[in-house]
Amino acid sequence: MKSSIEPQEGNKVKISVTIEAEEFESAIEDAWKAIAKEVRVPGFRPGKAPRKVLEARVEPEYARSEAINKAVPDYYFKAVREHDVDAIAQPDLEVTGGEESGDVTFDAIVEVRPEVTLAGYESLTIEIPNPNPSDDDVAEQIDRLRGQYGELVAVERAVADGDYVTIDIEGAEDGEVVEGLTAEGYSYLVGSGVVVPELDEKIVGANEGDTLEFSAVHPRNDDSTVSFTVKVGEIKEQVLPELTDEWVADATEFDTVADFRDDVVERLTTVRKAQASQAVQNGLGDKLAELVTDEVPEALLNAELRARLENLVGRLQQQGLSLETYLQVTGTDPATFTDDLKGDSEVAIKVDLALRAVTRQEGLAATDDEVEGEIAKVAEQVGMDIEEVRERLDAADQIVAIRSDLGRRNALRWLTERVDIVDEDGNAVDRDALDLDFDEDEDDHDHDHDHDHDHDHDHDHDHDH
Repeated sequence: MKSSIEPQEGNKVKISVTIEAEEFESAIEDAWKAIAKEVRVPGFRPGKAPRKVLEARVEPEYARSEAINKAVPDYYFKAVREHDVDAIAQPDLEVTGGEESGDVTFDAIVEVRPEVTLAGYESLTIEIPNPNPSDDDVAEQIDRLRGQYGELVAVERAVADGDYVTIDIEGAEDGEVVEGLTAEGYSYLVGSGVVVPELDEKIVGANEGDTLEFSAVHPRNDDSTVSFTVKVGEIKEQVLPELTDEWVADATEFDTVADFRDDVVERLTTVRKAQASQAVQNGLGDKLAELVTDEVPEALLNAELRARLENLVGRLQQQGLSLETYLQVTGTDPATFTDDLKGDSEVAIKVDLALRAVTRQEGLAATDDEVEGEIAKVAEQVGMDIEEVRERLDAADQIVAIRSDLGRRNALRWLTERVDIVDEDGNAVDRDALDLDFDEDEDDHDHDHDHDHDHDHDHDHDHDH
């Protein structure tokens, strides 16, 4: 096989392939073997009739045509691997010679992943929430536990945020009572927002015996406007137990308030640092996406959308839910869902293209040792011999994907070591205090599939000949 490649307009390349007649003969022989299994010849078992016998019954042109149909896609993929073509769509194949005899030639025009040139990534600043919990954060966490032991006490005053109020509520649309938005003697936590935000706004400051009337859009009622009538009943406030060593010893595994507080601080710090690390990753992804000004190729976008949708549907099915039910429960409009999915997909693709650019521009491509190390990890995970795993990965074109993943991982590590990290007040955050090891799922940014497999390796391509 001989092949060459030349760039085309529209982020495409043309691969020209020549299959020499002598080499193509094996494809013709395979075609005759396949025909032998389909054609019944008296005196021969299926698949056992010699080629010369078959040639008397089947036109040789048919066998050659079948051989071309089978060989062209196979040789296309050989050429793709030979020239390291990063194809992102199905190719347009056209046989240009050899349909009757001689060398078989064909052209393949295919869209490839764009290589963007990135600037400005050396001086990025990421703003994240302060990873250190404040005194108020600690107090709030402690009060949550105290709230589990709190007592509701009736009060004679206006409703305040955090009170528990007994209400009779009726929701109606066009004069018809809406099921699920009507109840008597309902204990409502003011500020929870579980009905509609307007209820919290209206009820604060009201007194027992008052009747409130207002309208609000309710997402679980097809975003229609619902008229609410709310009668305010008994008002109770939650009285928390006094924070003492005695209460701590009784309610927790600790003996003193100081020990309990230290544990809360430690737990909050662990959570905050994990959240801050994720914020760095997400923030870096957003910044990188902003640096990519190129249009996202439709082929990549469609593949990303499909992967995200399949991933979501799969997770929902595990929970016994359909996509339609999920949209209804979350109050999400299908058009909004689609727009959000498209937006997230575009960002994810731009992050991927940006990381590839940094890998290329900073010389961070994965080394052979890194690739071998990753293969060894895979072999250990599946309990197989390294050589066997390597052969299987290579046969499935996964070695290229591993090398690309490792390169992007190197780029992400390079960037996180250099990016400036500040909190909401602009104060520098000590990166050493954060867990910034993004060795796994480094380019996830709300998506989780392999960017090196955006096109299907399906040999049943349509081509003209």
